[in-house]
Amino acid sequence: MADQPPFGIYPLLKRFANKIGCTWFLVAIENALLALIPLLIGFAIDGLLAGNIDDLMNLAAVFLLLIVISVVRRIFDTRAYGSIRIALGLEVDDHHKKELVSIRNARLNMARELVDFLEEDVPELFTAVIQLSVAIIILAFIEPTLAYSAVVLLVVMVGIYAGFHQRFYRLNIAINNQAEQQVSILNQNCNKGLKQHLCNLRSQEVRLSDADAILYGLIFVFICLFILCNLSLSSTLVGITAGTIFSIVSYSWEFSESAIALPMTMQKLSRLNEISQRLNKLQ
Repeated sequence: MADQPPFGIYPLLKRFANKIGCTWFLVAIENALLALIPLLIGFAIDGLLAGNIDDLMNLAAVFLLLIVISVVRRIFDTRAYGSIRIALGLEVDDHHKKELVSIRNARLNMARELVDFLEEDVPELFTAVIQLSVAIIILAFIEPTLAYSAVVLLVVMVGIYAGFHQRFYRLNIAINNQAEQQVSILNQNCNKGLKQHLCNLRSQEVRLSDADAILYGLIFVFICLFILCNLSLSSTLVGITAGTIFSIVSYSWEFSESAIALPMTMQKLSRLNEISQRLNKLQ
């Protein structure tokens, strides 16, 4: 099937650019507003302590705008990505129509993961990138050392994930290979065979989960050190206010939460890369 479009994240982005672009535009606005919330809360705290409610009203206006955009975005998302799933599912099944039903069923489910990534994981990545950028800028404005420690944390986290990348890729291959056998095993109507299949699947999933737990355990060690370091440093700054300390702590924590999205996204992309190769196999 020479005219069959390839399956993968980039081909989906290219074919459905308008729908995906609209959803991502709304996601970007939503997350830009979210990233400003801790700063506006800090201003509101200082304003209220000074007997001024102007900053509190600004915060309320941003909350209202955020609610409207969030609702509109989610209503549009469901319809846009639902139509993409239908189109992709039909194409994947047509591409693999000569395969066993077990393989066709598994690959239909795998194809949905590509769309799930665009609908669920990419907005989280948008959140992460925007909040990381805003956090670094604001921390640098308050005290450059706070921003330097944030950058060091980010480099360390990406480096830790790099050491796990190949293991995640191999484990996803094993899980997908096992999943493709499920319908065929069910057709055999053999409890022993089904139990062995489920045990094999569980074994691979446990290995993946264990690797995931170790990865994030290591990452959280450095996150804790980062938070403690910035909190200690903020207390030594001259002329610092309660609102500024709140902003430092909030943005340091938000930076940590957002930075976690980067290795999570790389892990997901590793799995989707394996799935894309599987979906693009010639019949």
